Amino acid sequence: MIGFLIAVSILVVLMWRWHQMKQRHDSRIQQLPIRIHVNGIRGKSTVTRLIGGVLREGGYQTVAKTTGSAARIIFPDGNEAPIQRRGAPTIIEQIDIIEDFTSPSTDALVIECMAISPLYQRISQDQIVMGNITIITNVREDHQDVMGQSLQEIADSLSNTIPYHGLLITAEDREDLLDQLNRNTKARDSEFLYADPNWVSDEDMKGFNYLVFKENLSIGLAIAKIFNIPHDVAMRGMRKSLPDIGVVFIERTFVKAKELIWAPMFAVNDRESTIIGIKALQPYHLPDSTRIGILNNRYDRAVRATKFAEIAALDLKLDYYITFGAYEAQVTEHMVEMGYPRERIFNMGFSKNPTLEEILDQIVNLIEGNQGLLIGLVNIHTPQAELLMEFFHRLKGEEVESSDLSADLSHVTESVRRRRYLISHLLSQKA
Repeated sequence: MIGFLIAVSILVVLMWRWHQMKQRHDSRIQQLPIRIHVNGIRGKSTVTRLIGGVLREGGYQTVAKTTGSAARIIFPDGNEAPIQRRGAPTIIEQIDIIEDFTSPSTDALVIECMAISPLYQRISQDQIVMGNITIITNVREDHQDVMGQSLQEIADSLSNTIPYHGLLITAEDREDLLDQLNRNTKARDSEFLYADPNWVSDEDMKGFNYLVFKENLSIGLAIAKIFNIPHDVAMRGMRKSLPDIGVVFIERTFVKAKELIWAPMFAVNDRESTIIGIKALQPYHLPDSTRIGILNNRYDRAVRATKFAEIAALDLKLDYYITFGAYEAQVTEHMVEMGYPRERIFNMGFSKNPTLEEILDQIVNLIEGNQGLLIGLVNIHTPQAELLMEFFHRLKGEEVESSDLSADLSHVTESVRRRRYLISHLLSQKA
């Protein structure tokens, strides 16, 4: 009996403390006039940053928080700091962020959704963030074990963050999914706004040193329209916002009088995002540029190697492919079976273990004009891919002759190369 009474007492105390915390949290939330909850499958961190940039440039004191590749709190002056965690991330983190970093003078909170399961997404929106504007960047196939097997089921899962009596903004452009999101929005008595990529001109795309998508920029412009922020001010704010660590930085250099444009899309791991990403590269290269795909495969990801061989042969159809890492013979045969010409596939991975000079010579020899677009695909870490990443980070925009390539980087250990890459990556964000 005594043990039961102690347990009940502890439960009562915990419930009382939760009630007090919830009251304080609700009070803070209600002090924030603009609460933007960013959800979707791809681009959440980037869109969170872009929206924050729009609002800051428009004169709103804005706190933003990302969750993805590297969780960050972004302050009203645009500077940022990493989120310090003592354990695994949970949606309760959002309560602490709001308590620690917002104040009565904060005009806007832009916060990336941390939840994946439909239940946690609903709790995140209705009990924690209470966004009056929700963003659903897009609907793609991912997290199907918890969000549903079909795109329609995934759209319904994401819809759990749609506010009641608020606004949903999306750049998803498939008509059936748009209709579904619109119906789900009306069921919550909210307004619906499609962020049209046609709002973004090719001129708007200039000034970014990383790969940007019109769909993401259009969401930033949708926010600008709602708050009467001029188009040029919104674009300036988005250009000034620091990119997420997971974005694709576009790097250029010259090798033997040939311009190489390097787009390391290694982190993109699904068919649809790969197709969209390569299409988004069009403003960064000339129409007659030779397009070369790097299929970079690891021994522990055989299924992905097969999957991307099919994507490369059937969907991308680049001018040439170079294989790095493992499964080179299998990938080559599979692509040939899919109809891609064998003579346009070159194996430069573990079958050859080439030097940096040999890799660059092969690339330059494939370029038919003055410019080549080199696209890294599938995975990041193989010795050959890391040689290229190290090369581009060391030689940004500089002319390189063959004599400069004799210093092979293969003696540098993988961990050192990886550390150099990450340091350069972070520094390039601050430049």
